[in-house]
Amino acid sequence: MSYDKKNLPLVVIFGRTNVGKSTLFNCLIEKHQALISDIAGTTRDANWAQVEWQGKTIDLVDTGGIMDIKFLTEKKLQTTDIEAKVQKQARDLLARADFILFLVDARDGLLPTDKELVKFLMKTIKDKKKILLVANKADNPKLRTQASEFNKLGIGEPLPVSAANGSGTGDLLDEITKNLPKTKKPVPSPSEGEGQGEVINVAIIGKPNVGKSSLVNSLLGEERIIVSPTPHTTREPQDIEIKYKKNIFTLVDTAGISKKGRQSAKQAKNKNTLEKFSILKSLAVIKKSDLALLVIDINEGLTKQESKLVEEIVKKQTSLIIIANKWDLIKNKDPKHYTREINIALPFAQWAPIHFVSALTGAKTEKILDLAMEIFKARRITIKANSLNKFLNKIVKIHRPAKAKGIKRPRIYELAQISTNPPVFKVRISQKDTLNESYLRFIENQLRKKYGFLGTPINVYVERNKNVHGRHEDLNKK
Repeated sequence: MSYDKKNLPLVVIFGRTNVGKSTLFNCLIEKHQALISDIAGTTRDANWAQVEWQGKTIDLVDTGGIMDIKFLTEKKLQTTDIEAKVQKQARDLLARADFILFLVDARDGLLPTDKELVKFLMKTIKDKKKILLVANKADNPKLRTQASEFNKLGIGEPLPVSAANGSGTGDLLDEITKNLPKTKKPVPSPSEGEGQGEVINVAIIGKPNVGKSSLVNSLLGEERIIVSPTPHTTREPQDIEIKYKKNIFTLVDTAGISKKGRQSAKQAKNKNTLEKFSILKSLAVIKKSDLALLVIDINEGLTKQESKLVEEIVKKQTSLIIIANKWDLIKNKDPKHYTREINIALPFAQWAPIHFVSALTGAKTEKILDLAMEIFKARRITIKANSLNKFLNKIVKIHRPAKAKGIKRPRIYELAQISTNPPVFKVRISQKDTLNESYLRFIENQLRKKYGFLGTPINVYVERNKNVHGRHEDLNKK
C-alpha cells in the first residue's frame, strides 16, 4: 500500500512510571487523548499527536513508563510479556527520536530509577543535546526551587513545569522548537490541508483479541501499536494519521469492548477504573467517526456483543465495514458461506460490505482504505428532487404503500432528501393516513438498489400534519 508520512521531527516523552508523562502530553496537545490514572503502567501503546508552536510542527509521543531497566538494557530479552513489549517500544522510539524530554517528578525528588534511566540514555544517545531534563509537578515556588536537586543527574539544568496547571509549558515548547534538528524541515500539519482530498475519520472497534491493533499496523506498514494475546492490551483510543491518495485518514484504534467489560463499566459508575474509561472512550469515538471498521475473528461465531456494537454504530448514524479478520486460518475459504452467516447474525446491517482479510499477513488489507473512500462519498450523495419524484412513482407501481392501521391505503405525496452525511429522507403523507413500518424499509432498500449508499445507514421518516415520527426513533422506543 502506498501512503505518505509527514517528515516531522519526532519528540519523545520518556521517564519512569507516574511522573506525569500522559498529563504533560495532553497538556501540550491541548486534548484529553491519553488515558490518565494513578495506576502504574496505565499507558501501554505510545500516544502520538502533532503539536504546532511558533510556526513549527512536531510529532509528539507519550511512551509507557519504565518499570524495570532490564527491558531497556537487555536487547535479546523475550518480549512475549505485555509489559516487556511496552518498554521495548519505548526503547525503539528513543532510537528514532530527534529530541527527548526526560521527565522526573519534582514532588518525589531524585530517585534511584531516575539515575538508572539517565545512565541508559547516556550510553545509547550519542548527541546529549537531544535530551532535555524536565521536572514535572513543580506546582509552587518551593517545588520549583527543590527541582535543582536534579542537577546531580548531570544532563543539564532541569526545566520546571506543571502539566496539571500548564505553568512552564510555553517555555518547554520554546526549548523544543529551538532545538529541533536542522536536517529536518518542519512541514505544515495535515489540519492545514493542501487544498486537496478529504479528512476521513475511521474508528476501529471490536471485541478484545480480534486483531484491531494488528490491522492498524498492517495498514501503516509498521508496528506502531503493541499486539499481544493479553485482553485489553489497548486501553485508550490511538489516533494515527496517514495520507492516502490525497485524503487524510485518521485511524482510531480503540480498546476491545466485551460484554463483561461493558457490565463492569456500568457497575463502576463512581469508580476510577481503567476498563470503564477505556470502553467509554471507545464508544465516544464511534459517534465522532465517519466510518467504523468492525473487526471480527472469522474463526469464531458472532455473539450478541457484535450485534450490540452494530446497534451502537447504526444508532450514531456511522457508516460501517465489517472486517472478517484471520482469514488466513480458514481452510475452506468460501466467502459466500461466511457472508451469509454474518448477515444472519447481523440482519439490520446487511447494507455493510464484508471484507475478508488477514491482518497478520497483510492479505487484502490494502483495499480497506479504497473501500472507505467509496463509503465516504456515499454518505454525501445528493439526489435531485425531480429524480426522487420519478423514483417514487416507479416504486409505488412496484409495491403500493401499506397502511399501519385503519382501512384506507395511504397516499405518499412527496419523497424528499432532507440532508446528507448521513442521508436522511422525508416521506410526506396526509394527516389521517398511516404508513406501515415495513414500507419504510422497502423505500430504504429501493434507494440503496437505485443509488448505492454503500456501507451507509439511511434514515427515512414520516411527516404528517407537521408532526414528524422518525423511523429510527420509533424503533428505539420498542
